[in-house]
Amino acid sequence: MTTSHRTDLTVRTIPDADLDQAVDLTALAFHLKLDGKGRAQQSEVLRGALRIGAYDDRTLAGMAAAHRLRIAVPGGQLPVAALDFVCVAATHRRRGALRELLAEFWRHCAAERLPLACLWASESAIYGRFGFGAATEAYRLEIDSGRPLRLRIAPDDRPLRLLDPADAPAVLGAFHEEQLSAGAGRFSRDAAWWRRHVLGLEDADDDEDDYGPLRVVVLGAAGEHPGGYALYRTRGADGHAPGAVDVQELAAASAPAAAALWTYLAGIDLTSTVHAFARPVDDPLLQFAADRDQVRVTRQEPCLWLRLVDVGAALTARSWAAPVDVVLDVRDAALPANDGRFRLTVGRPGTAASWTPTTDTADIALDVRELGACYLGGMPLRRLVQAGLVTERTPGAVRRLDAAWETERLPFTAEDY
Repeated sequence: MTTSHRTDLTVRTIPDADLDQAVDLTALAFHLKLDGKGRAQQSEVLRGALRIGAYDDRTLAGMAAAHRLRIAVPGGQLPVAALDFVCVAATHRRRGALRELLAEFWRHCAAERLPLACLWASESAIYGRFGFGAATEAYRLEIDSGRPLRLRIAPDDRPLRLLDPADAPAVLGAFHEEQLSAGAGRFSRDAAWWRRHVLGLEDADDDEDDYGPLRVVVLGAAGEHPGGYALYRTRGADGHAPGAVDVQELAAASAPAAAALWTYLAGIDLTSTVHAFARPVDDPLLQFAADRDQVRVTRQEPCLWLRLVDVGAALTARSWAAPVDVVLDVRDAALPANDGRFRLTVGRPGTAASWTPTTDTADIALDVRELGACYLGGMPLRRLVQAGLVTERTPGAVRRLDAAWETERLPFTAEDY
């Protein structure tokens, strides 16, 4: 527990007895209308999370919560504190509450040995100040499905079948976990996470838009290991808008499997548009689509923001594509253990990396925010040098480090928890 001299707020763990206050604060901050069931669900989600509150006497004026998850990183998985419910009451803004909440949050991460933290930033200008970098990006895609989807490859010819969403965790769970090794940025899921955060099976209210219920289509016969799946909803045509398909998630083990799923989605009767909220920047669809006028990128945006809470633990836990030996001068105003000069040494691929303090001259100088942006392999360091955000002091050092943390696939995160 800490008391901020700047704010006169006491920052401490939120006990279960104050969960009603926490739900009230989130409803106030995020403009939510919560009925009895909705309140109960919010309370249950918070009950299982790490919760930190900023109190004005006994009144909860600000809070930050985090889900304890595992995230795919190059070569494996690491525990991550996935920040959520970050808010401060309008009556207590501009008093340093967020900074104090995050300072306490870093202490909890250290105590629980969580080397990474992440979040989805609704206001991206805020979180860079606290060391978060945009580690994954995504495209929004739109397919003109008023005509058959033209492809340059033959789709996988295995059967497609619709699955009851309640059965999806059991059928698709193992496939999803296998796919974590294909690219960094995705979260491991247990059955409860599937139900609540992916499938929305415990949502309090029906969707307020015009789309119907969630559908699950699977590639492969019953009893066969899936080749892929898609989660989607549909909307019929009306006088104001054409029929459309809203793709919430699509995962495939191969390009032909992905082609089969996209062909199915683009061929649903009484629809003429397919929208995908988030797709990888290196999505194979963009290459095997025969007509790029039919498959359009409508937006590119950052998705997951990543913070290296323990830089040494994070860098030595991931795999590397090439040997490198560089000295990094890291700036981290919030976490002094990360601040300073360190030597990163990586041998041949498959061997462990080392991270040791040093007084040697730095080859590269950068902020911890830039390390977060590059960590999963999605952002080449040279682009940050070109932007004036990273300084290369030894010629060639950036090129060598870029080669070392390059990944075969770009990282991707579509799961807005």
